[in-house]
Amino acid sequence: MKWITFLIASLASLPSRAQETGMWNHKSCAVVLTYDDGIDIDLDNVRPALDSMGFKGTFYVIGSASSIANRMPEWRKLAAEGHELGNHSMFHPCDGSLPGRGFVTPDNDLSKYTVRRAVAEIRQTNVLLHAIDGRTERTFAYPCGDKSIHDTLFYAWLRHDFAAARGVSAKFDTLGKVNFDDVDCFAMNGQSGAQMIDLVRHALRTHTLLVFLFHGVGGGHNLNVSLQAHSELLHFLKAHEREIWIAPMVDVAEYIRQRQAH
Repeated sequence: MKWITFLIASLASLPSRAQETGMWNHKSCAVVLTYDDGIDIDLDNVRPALDSMGFKGTFYVIGSASSIANRMPEWRKLAAEGHELGNHSMFHPCDGSLPGRGFVTPDNDLSKYTVRRAVAEIRQTNVLLHAIDGRTERTFAYPCGDKSIHDTLFYAWLRHDFAAARGVSAKFDTLGKVNFDDVDCFAMNGQSGAQMIDLVRHALRTHTLLVFLFHGVGGGHNLNVSLQAHSELLHFLKAHEREIWIAPMVDVAEYIRQRQAH
C-alpha cells in the first residue's frame, strides 16, 4: 500500500517537474551574456565570436565612451543584428567613498551626485541609445554595482524607463525569484572556460537564470577573460542549445515579467 501511495505521488509530480524544466522559453535554463563599458574589444573580439555561434548578447555601453563616438556605425549595425545596447550611464559614476575606490575621479564620484543628476544622465544616455538603435525597450546596469546615493536608491525613479536593472551579486535565480531592480550575475575575471562551463552546468541542474558579466575578452580591460576561455564557453552553449535559452537581457526580462504575472 505504501509503495502504491508513493507511486501515485510520484506520477502526480511529473507534470509540474516537466513544467519546471521547460519554463525558460521551453528550455531548462536561461543564459544571458553581458559585456560592460562599450569598449573596442566588444566590436573587435566579442561580436565576431557571438555572430559565429548565432548568439545575441547585451552590451552595456557608457554614453561618453570613445568607442561609441568613434565607431557609431558599427554599434548601429550590431544593434540592427539583434544585440541589445543596454544603458550603463553617461559617465560611469561610482561611489568614491567606498574602500578600494581610488580610481574614482571627483567628477564621476556618485557619492557627490544628486539623485536628480544621476537620473538625468541615465535618461540622456537612453536618448543617445535610441538615436543609435531606434529602440525604446532596454535594460540598465549599475556602474560598479552601486545602487544608492547615500541612502537613496536612485533606480526607484527609473523603474518605468527600463525592463530591468542588472546588479553584480553572484547568484542563480529561479524564474519566480528574479528581482527586476537588481538582477543577479556572475562577474568574470580570469576564469577558465571549464570554470564558466561549470556555472552553466549548475544552471541546467537547477533550472535557473545565469547572467555572465564580462569586461575585456582577449584584452581591452583590466578585468579580462581570455579569447580561448570565452570561446570554450560559447562552444559549450552551442552544443547544448536545445537545453539552454541564450538571449539578450531585455528579452529574458520581458519573458520573466510575463511569466511572473501569471
